Amino acid sequence: TFDPPHCGHIAVARAARNALRLDTVLFAPVGSQPLKPEGSTAPYDDRVAMTELAISGEPGFELSTVDAPNATGRPNYTLHTLRRLAADLPDAELFCLMGADSFLSLRRWHGTSELPFAASLVIASRPGEDFSDLAAILPEGVAAEPEPAVCSADPRIQLLGYALHNQAGQSASLYLLPGLDIEISATAIRRQIREGIPASAQPVLPLAVAQYLREHRIYR
Repeated sequence: TFDPPHCGHIAVARAARNALRLDTVLFAPVGSQPLKPEGSTAPYDDRVAMTELAISGEPGFELSTVDAPNATGRPNYTLHTLRRLAADLPDAELFCLMGADSFLSLRRWHGTSELPFAASLVIASRPGEDFSDLAAILPEGVAAEPEPAVCSADPRIQLLGYALHNQAGQSASLYLLPGLDIEISATAIRRQIREGIPASAQPVLPLAVAQYLREHRIYR
């Protein structure tokens, strides 16, 4: 949702870009997140503007409105978004980057059995998070086997690879970034702004985003 976009989003995207040698990372604020029925706190246009500010100047980072609000009013589903991207970028290899919390809820997603085969999943997790039993997280009927030959293009970033297979004979790749120690919560940021809590010594927002929030009085 990028509600708001914060330094954790940028750090995760940098890690994925560097470890996998990605040409482009698309940041696509979602219009309506199906698993958050209460909706986003900031309007879509503000989240788009803040995201554009957050990624300005970052090599290979681009804003995308592919996940803009649906004209029919229906929720945005990641599977549909990935299919649109595949149609728009027929020569591209697609990856879908998500945090560990989102990955753990994968079985609740629309078209969950098709998602891992629509794009290679890249999971950003923190040290100590246990993903040893991927079968309990992946959709039923999807098996995962370690890919020992996978290595990170950046030796500073740990990367694990898995080969996925389903009963229909489809195969795909899944990548895990297990060493990202980033403790930033968008929920906590919104609460602190509402309550007027002074900013911490450790910056959690890009400066341009923090300025936008002040000028437009978002979350107040």
